[in-house]
Amino acid sequence: MKPKDLNNLLALGEGFTAEFKRSGTSNLGREICAFANATGGVILLGVTDAGEIVGVNDHNRLKSEVQAVARSAEPPIAVEIESVGEVLVVRVPAQHSKPYSFGGKFFIREGASSQQMSREEIREFFYKEGLIHFDETFCERFSLTDDLTDEVWTLFRRRAKIPADMDALTALENLHLVKGGKMSQAGAWLLARDIRKFNISGDVACALFLGTDKVRILDRRGFHGDVYSMIDEVVAYILSKINVEYIIQHVKREERPELPEEALREAVVNAMAHRDYRSTANVQVYIFKDRVEIVSPGGLPAGMTEADLGIKSIPRNPLLFSLLHRMEAVENIGSGIKRIRNLCRECGVVEPKIEVSANWFTVSFPRPELPEGKQTETSTDAESGRDQEEAQVGIKYPASIPQVSRKYPASTQQVMAILTAAYTGEVTRKQLQIATGMKDREHFRKEYLQALLDDGLLEMTIPDKPRSSKQRYRLTEKGRAFLGQQNGGEQA
Repeated sequence: MKPKDLNNLLALGEGFTAEFKRSGTSNLGREICAFANATGGVILLGVTDAGEIVGVNDHNRLKSEVQAVARSAEPPIAVEIESVGEVLVVRVPAQHSKPYSFGGKFFIREGASSQQMSREEIREFFYKEGLIHFDETFCERFSLTDDLTDEVWTLFRRRAKIPADMDALTALENLHLVKGGKMSQAGAWLLARDIRKFNISGDVACALFLGTDKVRILDRRGFHGDVYSMIDEVVAYILSKINVEYIIQHVKREERPELPEEALREAVVNAMAHRDYRSTANVQVYIFKDRVEIVSPGGLPAGMTEADLGIKSIPRNPLLFSLLHRMEAVENIGSGIKRIRNLCRECGVVEPKIEVSANWFTVSFPRPELPEGKQTETSTDAESGRDQEEAQVGIKYPASIPQVSRKYPASTQQVMAILTAAYTGEVTRKQLQIATGMKDREHFRKEYLQALLDDGLLEMTIPDKPRSSKQRYRLTEKGRAFLGQQNGGEQA
């Protein structure tokens, strides 16, 4: 350090990265520790609090004492020491083995002073630095006796590809979801029937707005099952509210959403997997006339910057993330943002805008403008919220079949894929599921197939033996009418 640099430091005074000490090493360990736990800093020995140089004697002896103090921290702290005139400059570079303690206590820099951390501050510090992962801590509210039911376990086992003959507790322990008879937070979120029982803000809130602001809500939905199910449900909700281009070739109908489905799914997965589950806020999905926003609580994890997005990934919830990867909800580890951008480019749509703050992470997909004459218009837009929804997002609900109860998720794309697959004749459950691209058999059966059977759009070929290996499914007359209505009479 040159004398000019020293004078600049003195002129700025004490602050977050600078501390002045008149003499000696009294409380020096506290200051070094506090800087090490922050972003580093400089301690000037031989300077009063007012910034006046008084100097110190015997620099060589004092250097040895400073080094001894720094080495006595846990773990030892690396410091750089030099003499600039009468002042001894102790530089504490940014450290990489946080947290540091001195004398069994933890200190942190707050403004121009160093303070001892309380128990809660230490805990928060560990979380922020990624030294403790919340998803790995125990969920005291989860009861292995009451919450781990046969139905819950069977669904999870299939998703996680666990052998049918493996004991549930053994499998969960081997997956590090259960330790010492206690369920982890990640396990609770993946095995939840209602995630709010274990994490009051673990749900997802979705809303469709009129126009480009939040003044008027056209529709809102909340999803609060397990994490895996919520991913499917949220993506289905988004797809049901954005425009879809229909391409009909013979009897086969291809549906092409205005935004790539896989990019939307990747953004939803990222929001669910990387959010800060300690936050009292939930994941929020906003659909506007000009954009789709997916907002998750928690900024970037420790060790990541905005420049790293699309290049590397540091999961905030590594246990949850690894299980979602095992369940194939995550395509490739570390590829999320890059994949989203690539998918948007491949589909010819504008790449999403990413906004990061200390407490929020937002992915905003610009919606393409509808070509001239494509937008649906109604004469009752001012009177009906549903009509306004149709006019804004290009949806037309079938008016001729009002008796359809729509118990299945409101995803035109998934439902139409099932009905179109059944149009050609008798098909198996597996063929119908493949047509939707859905991977979870139980979710498909309960939320889609059974609902379509209940609504009378599909029927079984062997209704007296619903579980028969020879069971097939076919369209009813009502189903053909529904499909024809959706296809503008093409299949009626």
